[in-house]
Amino acid sequence: MKLLSIAIPCYNSEAYMRKCIESLLVGGEDVELIIVDDGSDRDRTPEIADEYASRYPGIVRVIHKENGGHGSAVNAGIEAATGIYFKVVDSDDWLKEDAYQKVLATLRELAGGGSALDMLICNYVYEKEGERRKKVIHYRHTLPVDTMFTWDDCHHFMKGHYILMHSVIFRTRILKECGLKLPEHTFYVDNLYVFEPLPYVKNMYYLDVNLYRYYIGREDQSVHEDVMIARIDQQLRVNKRMIDYLVEKKPEIMRNKRKYQYMRNYLEIITTVSSVLLIRSGTEENLAKKKELWQYLKDRDRRLFIWMRNGIMGGTMNLPGRGGREISVSAYKLCQKIFKFN
Repeated sequence: MKLLSIAIPCYNSEAYMRKCIESLLVGGEDVELIIVDDGSDRDRTPEIADEYASRYPGIVRVIHKENGGHGSAVNAGIEAATGIYFKVVDSDDWLKEDAYQKVLATLRELAGGGSALDMLICNYVYEKEGERRKKVIHYRHTLPVDTMFTWDDCHHFMKGHYILMHSVIFRTRILKECGLKLPEHTFYVDNLYVFEPLPYVKNMYYLDVNLYRYYIGREDQSVHEDVMIARIDQQLRVNKRMIDYLVEKKPEIMRNKRKYQYMRNYLEIITTVSSVLLIRSGTEENLAKKKELWQYLKDRDRRLFIWMRNGIMGGTMNLPGRGGREISVSAYKLCQKIFKFN
C-alpha cells in the first residue's frame, strides 16, 4: 500500500503540468500520482500523462475520462486512490521539495501510531503573477504545532483564516466513508472538499512548513473576479449545498462546539463571497439572486440566518440601497484578501 495518493486534475494543461508532476515525483515509491486527464481536447495533455506513466510505472497512474470538471476529476482520483492518505494538487501548482519530504516523513511516523490521523495541515504560498513578495498562509497562531490534536485544542480562527484545499491531506478512508461526491461541471467545489469531510475528522496534525505553491494570475483562472461573476450560478450551487449540509448534519456536528463554530464561520465567508460578487455585478437580476440566497438560508435554518444576518459580514451584505451596497466594498476587499481574486 502506498503512503500518499496525489490526484492531479488536468484539463488542457500541457503548458504547466510537467512542472507540477516533476515536483511530486521526488516523493519516490511512497507516493502514487494519479493524473486525471479530464477530457483534454486542445493540447498534448493525454500524451504527456501517458509518457509519465510509461517512465514511472510504479509511481504514476493515468485516468482518461470524459470532461466533467474539476470536481469530477477529484472524484475519480479519490475512487482510484490506494494510499493511506490523499491530496489534490492542481496541474498549475506544485509542492516545495524540502517541505514535501518533511510531510512524507511525518506521515510515515503517524501512519504507524496508535491513533489514526484524519487530517494533516500545512501552509501554502500564493505564487501570484507579478508579485515578488509571496504571501504565506500559516496556522501557527491557531493550531498546535507538531503534535496530534483534536478540535477542542484549536484556538479561534480569525475571519478569513480557514483551511483550504491547498492546506490539507486527508486520510483516504475518511473521504471514502463520508461519501464525498463533488458536483460535475461546477467550479468552486474545493469549498465542499474541505467542508463535507469535517464531521468525520477527529485527529489532526499541523506541520508548519510551506508545502503548497498556489499559482495565481492567469486571466482565465476560476478565481479571477470577472470569471467568478460570469460563473456566479455555480458559486451559488456550491453555497446552497454547504447550507444544506450544515443544516442536515447540525445535530451531529454540534456535539463538538468548536467544530460547529468553524463550519458555521466558513459558511459565513462563502456566503459573503457570493453576496459580494452578486453586488459587484451591478445587475438587477443578480441583486435578486442575492436576496433569494439569503431567503434560502432563512428557510433552511432561521437561527443560522439570524446569526449570519446580524454578524458583521452578513449585516454588511444586507444594508439597504445603493449606500449599503457601497459599504459592502469593504467586505469585498476582505474577500479579495482571502481568496486572492483580482
